[in-house]
Amino acid sequence: MKNKPVMSWVLYDFGNSAFATTIMAAVLPIFYYDVAASGLNDSLATSYWGYSQSIAVLIVAVLAPILGAISDYSAAKKKFLMFFAFMGMVASILLALVGEGEYILASILMVLGTIGYSGGNVFYDAFLPEVSDEKSIDRISAWGFAFGYIGGGILLAVNLLMIMKFEWFGFPSRTFATQMSFVSVGIWWFIFSIPLFKNIFEEKKSLPRKQGSIVRIGFKRVTRTFKEINQYKQLLIFLIAFWLYNDGISTIIKMATIYGREIGIDSNALIIALLITQFVGIPFAFFFGWLADKVTAKRALTFALFMYIAIVVLGYFMSSALHFYLLATCVGFVQGGAQSLSRSIFGKMVPGDRHAEFYGFYGISAKFAAIFGPFMFALVGQLTGSSRYGILSLLLFFIVGIILLQRVDIDKGIKEADAKTDPDQEVHIYT
Repeated sequence: MKNKPVMSWVLYDFGNSAFATTIMAAVLPIFYYDVAASGLNDSLATSYWGYSQSIAVLIVAVLAPILGAISDYSAAKKKFLMFFAFMGMVASILLALVGEGEYILASILMVLGTIGYSGGNVFYDAFLPEVSDEKSIDRISAWGFAFGYIGGGILLAVNLLMIMKFEWFGFPSRTFATQMSFVSVGIWWFIFSIPLFKNIFEEKKSLPRKQGSIVRIGFKRVTRTFKEINQYKQLLIFLIAFWLYNDGISTIIKMATIYGREIGIDSNALIIALLITQFVGIPFAFFFGWLADKVTAKRALTFALFMYIAIVVLGYFMSSALHFYLLATCVGFVQGGAQSLSRSIFGKMVPGDRHAEFYGFYGISAKFAAIFGPFMFALVGQLTGSSRYGILSLLLFFIVGIILLQRVDIDKGIKEADAKTDPDQEVHIYT
């Protein structure tokens, strides 16, 4: 483990988490509901937001394994990370152009931004096993989420101040201040990406002679991985479990604010609640890294998922800003822990010479599955006229995910990965 690559790696999370907080979770959903989708009825605006989320993750899900395989073959993870990061940064800035009633433009830019954010994270995650070792991977993964909470929370706090006290900043209106908050996300993301772009490089690998174009090779490697994935039984069981419970987690992240707006909670209260989640999440992301060392990562993750079941049930009955604050606090307890432990457990069971390729499958598990949560939430809300029933449908994802997780033998999964790793092609980081 080298400190400079590790710090560069976690600072990227510090920067790009502003997209997750300001655009995916807090400010854009309210702006979409109140401004971009003005004129639509309440539940339809929420449903259109959910459908837009599903379209975005569908595109990422299709791209992720192909791009992961290509980047492993060409040792180009950083180049792909930079491409998608810049896509997300530019889309964030262009959201400032969205005006009243322009929900189609807002949806298009949100889709492009989500592709940039999520596509970049495929390659960002693939660097985790390379900047850490078996002993430090849980801790460093937790650091990434903790720094993400800090960075995303700081900018969200600034944006909240900009929106609530827009006159302090010389802005003519709250809408204009909201649009400028989208610009700030792109700039913030860029600034804190610079250390990773500058300090992390991939070691050159001796590769077999190319048989056709690099895109064709990428498709061949993905096909091979699909055929071989059953050789990694423990990893496959974990992927299916992750596919389910992470769909529930990502749907809560993406839909909570617009759901709260639909049931009548004030927009300022909603943003404050998301801010609570961010700052509560900082110590608890570290806590789950510590807890994994004490009781194993699998047990710590299971505890977090049971907490999510309680959150979903309480969310169904939510009716006031105080309830939303309490739920935001509960989400802060477990969100970073569940995601960081999932990432590190997966990293332990991945062959050392195929990190990006397998993290592409991790991307499919997270992104392809994440199509169904927002879609189910949106569809149930549209059919019933209330999103309360949509949130209750998420229980299925968590319950089945927990059951499958209990069947995963992580130590056996590590042995399966080691047996398939080519030591001559194992990837390392240098500075």
